[in-house]
Amino acid sequence: MAMDSLTYRGGQGRPLVLVHGLMGRGSTWGRQLPWLTRLGAVYTYDAPWHRGRDVVDPHPISTERFVADLGEAVERFEAPVPLIGHSMGGLHSWCLAAQRPDLVAAVVVEDMAPDFRGRTTGPWEPWVHALPVEFPTAQSVFEAFGPVAGQYFLDAFDRTPTGWRLHGRPERWVEIAAEWGTRDYWAQWQEVRAPALLLEAGDSVAPPGQMAKMAELGHRVSYQLVPGAGHLIHDDAPTVYRDAVEAFLHTAAK
Repeated sequence: MAMDSLTYRGGQGRPLVLVHGLMGRGSTWGRQLPWLTRLGAVYTYDAPWHRGRDVVDPHPISTERFVADLGEAVERFEAPVPLIGHSMGGLHSWCLAAQRPDLVAAVVVEDMAPDFRGRTTGPWEPWVHALPVEFPTAQSVFEAFGPVAGQYFLDAFDRTPTGWRLHGRPERWVEIAAEWGTRDYWAQWQEVRAPALLLEAGDSVAPPGQMAKMAELGHRVSYQLVPGAGHLIHDDAPTVYRDAVEAFLHTAAK
């Protein structure tokens, strides 16, 4: 089942796996593929509850479920692979690196922190639940999300004959985020031994100071703040993102 969650996107050599964030999808990485596919054989991963509106995962929502599914996907490779994670994908990538170091060669964590305890999804829920099941036009997506996130969601949503349909259920997405307000992942982070790159957006969703603290507590960590960038650093500041990831992967491969 997990192998179906991986899609080969091009390139040759060592596999690289791209792990999307909450409400994302593997198809959102298209603008990064031209340069990433020069670095290896690129696969994108689709997480549970992000594989289509009517694709049901039988398990309860938990970080452990996500990490297990990601592990099942990448254990098919013959050697440990670099995981390039955005937001939620970064969290699940470092948790897998902690739990199964035999599977993960390196980790990129883009704009994600270990501890959101005490935060609730309350301010966010009305917006998520108000999303239409289907947007009739591309323009309506841009109007809802803005130019950068709008293109991201156009790439994520299911294309239908009549528009762009949500590729998951908002109530599940809210449950995923709600779990982060009840626990933290510092212990998992401190267990990671693979090289890691931390990229923090200037306009970050991470609580202030946490990603810098991750760099201090980590074992083989590079940290970079990207001023002026929003949460989607890879789309908002693509040149900075590319330079950082290329340099990191080149060093991590040594």
